[in-house]
Amino acid sequence: MSDLLSFSSNMFVVAFFLYCAAFILFAVALMGRRWSNRDPVAHSKKWGKIAFIGSSLGLIFQLVFFVTRWIGGGHIPVSNMYEFMSFLSMMVMVAFTVVFLIYKKTLLGLFAVPITIIIMAYAAVFPQEVQPLIPSLQSYWLKIHVTLAAAGESFFAISFAAGFMYLIRTVDFKGKDKKAKRKQRWVEVIFFSIIVVISFIATVFIFRAAGYESVFTQTKVAGQEGAQNTVTAKVSYKLPPIVAPYQSKIESFEPFLGMKKPLFEAPSWMNGVNAGRKFNTIIWSLLTGAILYGILRLIVRKPLGTAASPLMEGIDPDDLDEISYRAIAIGFPIFTLGALIFAMIWAEVAWGTFWSWDPKEVWALICWLFYSAYLHLRLSRGWQGGKSAWLSVIGFLVVMFTLVGVNLVIAGLHSYAGVD
Repeated sequence: MSDLLSFSSNMFVVAFFLYCAAFILFAVALMGRRWSNRDPVAHSKKWGKIAFIGSSLGLIFQLVFFVTRWIGGGHIPVSNMYEFMSFLSMMVMVAFTVVFLIYKKTLLGLFAVPITIIIMAYAAVFPQEVQPLIPSLQSYWLKIHVTLAAAGESFFAISFAAGFMYLIRTVDFKGKDKKAKRKQRWVEVIFFSIIVVISFIATVFIFRAAGYESVFTQTKVAGQEGAQNTVTAKVSYKLPPIVAPYQSKIESFEPFLGMKKPLFEAPSWMNGVNAGRKFNTIIWSLLTGAILYGILRLIVRKPLGTAASPLMEGIDPDDLDEISYRAIAIGFPIFTLGALIFAMIWAEVAWGTFWSWDPKEVWALICWLFYSAYLHLRLSRGWQGGKSAWLSVIGFLVVMFTLVGVNLVIAGLHSYAGVD
């Protein structure tokens, strides 16, 4: 089975690079039309088809990865963060393929394919070994609940891509009034958020490749008065520790850029074993994100939204609005079945209750309520265009916090993410 799992991992890598190539081809299809001596529309159509073939090949290889890992691991590969995020990235490509075949919009690939690439890269941050299923996951409901939830979320990702494109297309980046400047700033915030995620992934891989590690020993008092006990745990940092765990001692410290000890200690309310390390990761993500954002601003010499807006010339914003809405219309019932109805049935089977106010359950409900409000406002109140686009962008940010923030920051019944 080890050979099959090794083959599966290779398929994941091949799919990743095919998606990267497809993204470049989508860029050639759209940007190259300006310098094409022939008909720009024909140029875009030709290279768009080639790019779509490349993304479809990537999807085929990722499907091979999924099936071979399932066979080699003995269970459906959606049980930890590496497997789930890999599966989600695959479903995003499935959703993109469906929407592309319906609307034939080449530009969508320039924004949807990078979402898959980022999610795959994020998945690779986590331990990739096949892990045995814990008892609560040993159920056929795992296949139903997780796969349908991810399928629904993948269409929300396509809606985010189309909605963000709509904003870049319609926001007046030359406007000087307060309303225009406010919209410009929020578009820039979205760009910065995406760059922070990319920077986090890149930073983790760089320090992992360098073999960086610093270790702290943290002592924590647990229990109530009269029955207290002292727990000592080691905390391993894979990123240079700007912030140390609360009330910890350095066991080993690898200097970085002249820094021979952490700059400060995590506040007292961050006294969890991994709280300081997570806070350190957030700081590194924001720092590297700000640096990368600054470099990009220096290169283009203008806000990123202003630089991206010319790409949307000739694109009908009503088409983008329609794609964003249709993607949510498709994904919402699938998400409702997978993330709520079947999830509650499984919760009753596994834990004896349909609802336990677990953080993951609460945030899944928040996602459902948000998209319910979106559809209500869209259909009953006529919220189309800009209002609808902002909601589709915000909604996917809520989804990503549910997938990432809840699993990695908030402890609960769903804390089996396989985090290193």
